Amino acid sequence: MSVTAAGAGLCLRGRAGGMLRCFGLTNSLEAGLGLGERALDVLRGFGLAKELEAVSLPMGTEVNLLANPRGRPVELHRDELYKHRSLHWSDLHRMLIDALPRGTVRFGHTVAGIEQPGGDAVVVTASIAAPRGAKVPEGDFQAGEADPGAREPRMEEFRGDLAVAADGQMSATRRRNVPAGDSRRYSGYCAWREAPAEAAAARAAYPELGRALYFELSDARTHAVLYDLPGQRLNWLWYVNQPEPPLKSHSVTVKADEGKIADMYARAAETFSPALSALMRATQAPFINAIFDREPLQRWAFGRCVLVGEAAHPTTPHGLRSTNMAIEDAGGLAAALAAHPRDLEAALAAFQRTRIPDTTREAYLGNA
Repeated sequence: MSVTAAGAGLCLRGRAGGMLRCFGLTNSLEAGLGLGERALDVLRGFGLAKELEAVSLPMGTEVNLLANPRGRPVELHRDELYKHRSLHWSDLHRMLIDALPRGTVRFGHTVAGIEQPGGDAVVVTASIAAPRGAKVPEGDFQAGEADPGAREPRMEEFRGDLAVAADGQMSATRRRNVPAGDSRRYSGYCAWREAPAEAAAARAAYPELGRALYFELSDARTHAVLYDLPGQRLNWLWYVNQPEPPLKSHSVTVKADEGKIADMYARAAETFSPALSALMRATQAPFINAIFDREPLQRWAFGRCVLVGEAAHPTTPHGLRSTNMAIEDAGGLAAALAAHPRDLEAALAAFQRTRIPDTTREAYLGNA
């Protein structure tokens, strides 16, 4: 079976059989993420256990603290069976790309359309040119493809049996297939975030960093998240209730100006324990991540095209849901295709029966 994935649909490796093409660009942000037990099992099932160990750290404990701006935070609760691992976005992307044959992932390709002319084929049209400023790993452009610095894209068609749309919460594929009114919803809050370099004071105040995830809860109806990343970097997020920020195009991130950053520093000192607010102040370029979701869909497959990840179920990031659910989608889709190698309709029906109830429940829990 020939599968073409638009976006980050990289996890079908080794399970669907046949040929796989993926279109995408690397994530340039030095942010981190946490993977839970089910997502980790999918990656290990794809033969990536050693690679995963090499690029991630264990987070076996979740610790909930009550913030104390005048001293040490107070422990409220701990979960010793958390069973997560932390890693950099860039390391996850590189691990997946390296696991695939060279040329599978086509950098600099932007999907312009997915057509189903009838019969047993789907046609994906892509424009080929790297956007200015995109980080394209050296050597990842194939012979005959556009140079990364090229300004004029050319169009190319790719014919296959199935198109997998993993093109994010602003999915153009979803927009073409789902009726009007399916717009993204601003959640009412944003996340300040960044992954600064080593901070000794934070490690002294949060001694289980490197094996635990910390939630610091404030009585000001806000909270922050803190955990360790490989390379001695600390990933922090602060969820703040605020009006929707101005965004460019399909972006969900905002580069904060000096005034906003100074205000954030001052509010952090009034809200969180001294070590955490000091870590935030030591971060030179924190950015703002606006949080959106959509109403869950009850159908992801449209002929020979299927939505996965945030294209299918964009949700809030609480509980580390979004990326974890996308990886679980990849595992579920690969398993369904392997179980029904000659019946795509049956495979997509089985995939939806398995995944839609679970992701719908997770999406509503994220808004609870």
